[in-house]
Amino acid sequence: MQKVVAAGLANPSTLLTEDAWRAVGRAATDAEGVAVQLHPTRQDPGGVLMVENVEGATLRSLVTRVHLSELLPGIQPRTGMESSDVPDPQVQGVTKDGRPCATVGYRFKDLTHLRQHVWQTIDGTLSLNNYVGSILARTITRNLIAHPVEISFEDGTDSFHTLVVRDGITRLASAWSVLAGPGAETSEAASLAVTALFGKTEAPAPAGIPIGQHLPSVRDKWRQSLREEYARAIEVPEPGPRAAQIGQTFVAPAQITVGVEGHPGHLLAAEDIFDDAIRSVLASVHVEFKQWDDAAQNVEVITRALKRVIQLGNSLIPQDDLQAVYGLAIGRTPSADLPELFPGSTLPPGTPLWRSIYVIHALTRPELLERLKDQAKAIKGGKRMGMKGFADLLGPMVDLPWRSYKKYVSTQARNAWANGGVLTSDVVGEWDPVPTDDFTTLVAPALAGDTNARCTLAVAGGVALIADKLLTRNVGSALNSPKEKGGVPFRADVSLIIDGLSRQNNELGLWTLALAANRFRSDALPENAVTLRNLTRKEKPEGEGGSPYIHFKVDLASEDKIARDADGVPELLYQWDVVWAADPERARKSTQPSAAQPLPEPRTEPAGGTPDGAWAAAVPTPSAAPADTRPASQRAADHRSVLRQSVTAARDAMDRLHQLEPEVGGHTPVVSLTVLDELHMQLIGLQTDIENLRRRITPEDDPESEQEFAEELG
Repeated sequence: MQKVVAAGLANPSTLLTEDAWRAVGRAATDAEGVAVQLHPTRQDPGGVLMVENVEGATLRSLVTRVHLSELLPGIQPRTGMESSDVPDPQVQGVTKDGRPCATVGYRFKDLTHLRQHVWQTIDGTLSLNNYVGSILARTITRNLIAHPVEISFEDGTDSFHTLVVRDGITRLASAWSVLAGPGAETSEAASLAVTALFGKTEAPAPAGIPIGQHLPSVRDKWRQSLREEYARAIEVPEPGPRAAQIGQTFVAPAQITVGVEGHPGHLLAAEDIFDDAIRSVLASVHVEFKQWDDAAQNVEVITRALKRVIQLGNSLIPQDDLQAVYGLAIGRTPSADLPELFPGSTLPPGTPLWRSIYVIHALTRPELLERLKDQAKAIKGGKRMGMKGFADLLGPMVDLPWRSYKKYVSTQARNAWANGGVLTSDVVGEWDPVPTDDFTTLVAPALAGDTNARCTLAVAGGVALIADKLLTRNVGSALNSPKEKGGVPFRADVSLIIDGLSRQNNELGLWTLALAANRFRSDALPENAVTLRNLTRKEKPEGEGGSPYIHFKVDLASEDKIARDADGVPELLYQWDVVWAADPERARKSTQPSAAQPLPEPRTEPAGGTPDGAWAAAVPTPSAAPADTRPASQRAADHRSVLRQSVTAARDAMDRLHQLEPEVGGHTPVVSLTVLDELHMQLIGLQTDIENLRRRITPEDDPESEQEFAEELG
């Protein structure tokens, strides 16, 4: 290790701290080989490091083999764009004397947050894909792309350095799955990785021992136990599968980036150069060749496009403002910092909804929009990009703060963004956000012709309606559906509906936007958002979580602008009401009663004030004991194991009953009819719940997705 540290600190092409070089030395299985790569040669004082030229920077990397147990999964767009109950850490670039370092900082809340994040990444990755068979047959054959990272904590726990994998996370997770053994659950592989990396307990370290010394010793002891297990497994005349599992995964090939140099004339902040360069390497693979899903690609494209605009330096927007917007857009800057980023006579509230307003406003400025679209086209390799295509890029960026809380409707929300989102002709024009704590105060100035107020309502209310599935990309079948099931009076692009709602003379539409924005919450779903319907009705258990919020229909004649039925109960807002409010005249003509199919006008149709139990059942609520503070994904693994064991035990009991039935004879049934009827009803309910969960997890089985796909095919 000392040879690696000495050679690394002496290399003029690298700029890492001693602790970072120690992390490289601990991970490498051939320290002398690493030191040789770092030693200067006659041709290059930077040694024989691998050199890559990417946008705005040159990267230098060494190639070696590393211990699997010294690698942590890093943050990648594919994982960062998924709905997760454990948030990503804050990411910050690292500089020294104004020069970028080939490392970044990950800031977690505490060590528990780090453990849970690693567990979630490995479990989630394996649930999507794995290379277990390939690794068992050939080991990991392609280099993992890694670099040093400084892990720090908000609770004051000592920081430490380690290596993280930025490309090859599926290979990394699959190796842990191989070590966990055949038939192991994804959760078991994730737990094994966490135990090997951080120890069995969540205590940071024994008193007086820095965590940077404690964790390496934990990993070294774990590797020693694995070596001993391998020695025992290989000594027998015919070694079993355990020897292969350990031998194929103990080490992995890696390309470790240790140096970065910004190109002359670049306009990126020094702390952004390295992370942007690494993301360029990843995107060149996963956007152009082995593709991420659409959401991950969209975020990568728009953030890289913004970085390119900053690099080119030909935008009329000041560079410091662009850097602030970039940090806000990718989540590095929290919503609470909005007042500091956008000072003025009236400070914007530091909320996720206001974050979306300022991000959308900044990225759609006329002086920036066309440049962003041009760069996005170049990255995607397309020839044209309309406003719908650009809105599609914004969708997974806008929903970053509430993605995990509204995951049941994220697919429909992103479809709505692909249909234009909130990008009306006015929103992409000249206007400025009007900060306020009460969006209803903007209705009067909007009616009086204030473009700033109208566009603020359009973006805030539009984002709220889309995020809560009260405005979707409606398909043809929606015209024939009841309003309670997502029906609409007429078809129109989402952006056109937002445009209609925000017209100056549309008081009903402006109030609909204002009330939706006021009631929006980023940490829950409204009861009238989820339309999943169970075949069996389930009442919400008493004391299980709080009631979700509700969007109400607008009545201009009411003092508080909330519509109520004959009993005085507030009426729920449906997509029908939103579309109706966008163009009441068109809606009225489209729903004229006919002899064949009379359709009532939504203004006079009461909607009951008591939500269906199916809605309440579909809203995510905590199900574990209050004392269990683990993330939902880890608690779910426990319950999943209990479910499988219970079903298996039931099957075994049924087999035994069949065996006992002849012995019991005919004088009394082996199971009474009453018990059989009760079991039958319970099993039907269980089967229905399993089928509903399967349909939610499998997008291809979603009826609405099938309808939309059929519509697109014509």
